[in-house]
Amino acid sequence: MEAEAYLKRIRVVLVDTQDGANIGSVCRAMKTMGITDLAIVGDRAYDEDRVRTLALHAADVWENSKRFMTLEDALADSIFTVGATRRRGKFRKLSAYSPEQLSEKISSLPEGRVSIVFGRESDGLRDDEVAACSSIVTIPTSDSFPSLNLSQAVQIICYVLFRGALVYKQGMTAVPHERIRDAADEMTAHLAAMGYFKMADEEKWTNQLISDIIERAALSGEELKRFEKIFRKAELIAMHKRGE
Repeated sequence: MEAEAYLKRIRVVLVDTQDGANIGSVCRAMKTMGITDLAIVGDRAYDEDRVRTLALHAADVWENSKRFMTLEDALADSIFTVGATRRRGKFRKLSAYSPEQLSEKISSLPEGRVSIVFGRESDGLRDDEVAACSSIVTIPTSDSFPSLNLSQAVQIICYVLFRGALVYKQGMTAVPHERIRDAADEMTAHLAAMGYFKMADEEKWTNQLISDIIERAALSGEELKRFEKIFRKAELIAMHKRGE
């Protein structure tokens, strides 16, 4: 697949952006790198003049942007979802891609939309928003002043993806984000029925782990069905051994 088609699959998702001028700057940052699919999460109203002034000749990215009320809706049809954040913590991912590693990962994925999620100018993405993504990407910065402007962060990641746009293998279609979440819920329910969970929040974080791993593996629909069957069969065996 040629570079243009590779970049066309990339969606930039902005969560609750506070200033229309920043959206305009993001549009310009995206279009200079050949990425034009923009999604905006939330119900804020933005000043058209502030958006268009900063977007300049990339106003078409704003005009064609998609609005979603929830992040889950924005990610539903993506095969791979990545939150851009530098913060780490107990309830965040255990590992992060660098922009270069993210580019390599995307090059290895089968066909399908890839969504990269950016948070608010003031405090970035919340824990639950990071949890909605399967992976995170972190831009290395100086410890003395690590914070990046929203459009700067978008520009850096889009630039790295533009440079890394490669031909990648076709022929397999990975399952979308929404289907993965449903499968993770089903697998977790099978584990719960077997009495697997003993500690508080263990079920929640196991569900998240299963979902993240499936998405990063870019399974096909048939592979996911077989994976689900393992959990169903395990529950049936457990029921049989209990005499049920």
